[in-house]
Amino acid sequence: MLHHLIFEGAELSGKSWLMSRIYDYLEPKYNQSDRILDGCHWFNCDVGVYGTKHGRPIIKNYLRIFKTLAKKNLLIEKLHLSDIVYNRLHNQKEINYSAIEKDLVKLNFKIILITFPEDKKILNKRIKDRLNLYPHYERILQSPDWYLNQQRQYLAEIKKTSIPYLIIKTDKLPDNKLVIKILKWMGEK
Repeated sequence: MLHHLIFEGAELSGKSWLMSRIYDYLEPKYNQSDRILDGCHWFNCDVGVYGTKHGRPIIKNYLRIFKTLAKKNLLIEKLHLSDIVYNRLHNQKEINYSAIEKDLVKLNFKIILITFPEDKKILNKRIKDRLNLYPHYERILQSPDWYLNQQRQYLAEIKKTSIPYLIIKTDKLPDNKLVIKILKWMGEK
């Protein structure tokens, strides 16, 4: 069984942690080599790209890569929905990815939208944790209200997609029940 998954969601939602757990399940199960990790490929697509003039060309190039790897498991950390949301929030610009979505549907992609509770206390803790791990994040740090608005934009966009999707809420992390829920939705458990 092949899995092509795009993990989308606002910053601080827990995408990377959940992806790491799904990767840790898929990679050894589908690995065909004792020398390389070929059971699943993880692409982190967003750093400094979305919401810029580079978003669409990069996404088109990633799509070529995904077509090349169509017979491999693929995990994508942010893609077209992120470019839509970042352009809207940072540039007040609306962009359309319906043609890209058609290609993603043909490649059997699914989206997992990771969300957090609308709780500023939780967000403040996640901000603190993020800054401890990545001090450079302070340069782009926003208020909890900004992240809440960002999440609302993702929730609005997911309703417009033609790609099958699942919405996951990360009340607390780590939470292995969420991993099991995702694996069941994928048909793995």
